[in-house]
Amino acid sequence: MKKVGILNAHLSHVIATLGHTDLLTICDAGLPIPKQADCVDLALTPGIPSFLASFDAVISECFVEKVILAEEIKQKNPLIHNALLQRLEQLSKQQNNQIEIDYVSHTEFKQLSQASKGFVRSGECTPYANIIISCGVPF
Repeated sequence: MKKVGILNAHLSHVIATLGHTDLLTICDAGLPIPKQADCVDLALTPGIPSFLASFDAVISECFVEKVILAEEIKQKNPLIHNALLQRLEQLSKQQNNQIEIDYVSHTEFKQLSQASKGFVRSGECTPYANIIISCGVPF
């Protein structure tokens, strides 16, 4: 049995198969996910696991080059937005790279997420708690 890091076999596999510029979407319980998408559905009950806990687990094993957020998160969910910005700043320091942050409309976000190699669905039930991660390489 694996004893450190992500224990969910499906999520561990999805992360292990990501390459440079591949996209991974971490989302709340309400984001539409395409039927054909590889979805790791972690949602158990409303709020469990939280979006931030899911994000933290993923970034502990993934090199992040760029992220995309919905512009609406700034006004509609400032707590999650500010927490994400703090985590991304800390991650930039750990990775010794500047993580690019792009904002798009929620409508465009949903369209862009269609290109994701995988989705991680959390139990989060707050608005616009979604992020698209573009993977980098640690060299």
